Amino acid sequence: MDETITLRPWHDRDLPVLERSNTPEMTTFLGGPESDEALRNRHARFLRLWQEGEARMFVVESSRENEPIGSIGYWKKEWQGEDAYETGWSIATAYQGRGLASRALAACVADAASQGDRRHLFAFPRTDNAASNALCRTSGFTLRGEADFEYPKGNPIRSNVWVYDLAAGAPTR
Repeated sequence: MDETITLRPWHDRDLPVLERSNTPEMTTFLGGPESDEALRNRHARFLRLWQEGEARMFVVESSRENEPIGSIGYWKKEWQGEDAYETGWSIATAYQGRGLASRALAACVADAASQGDRRHLFAFPRTDNAASNALCRTSGFTLRGEADFEYPKGNPIRSNVWVYDLAAGAPTR
């Protein structure tokens, strides 16, 4: 049986998706696990930003699994004077290495392109995050350079700046 990946809009019942990804292994490049309060705040923010039209956050589902395998989404961002989108993702450890992140990212890119209001979708993985940088490279993103960020606030990181031209259409996976 082929494995189908779908993106489902974030729902109020999806806090466990964030909790499952809140492990030292899954948050190595994100400053470490968050407190329960920070997770609840992130969950509420995902719901609020969708309703306000500022972001589209999704649960990643697989036809082969009985539980969500991760999350992905994008939000409005101004980058160097340009109105754009930024994307981020998290695929649970048990589901990594099967090409599911690339299929989820292709679906996310397609959704962002369908909005028609931004030219570019950016991703900012840490420079030492080999898996996320490889995902950007193989998904049609172009490396523009590096930039310094704080993520989370107070935690300085060096990130690669990847950009996808939404006018070019979505990658196929």
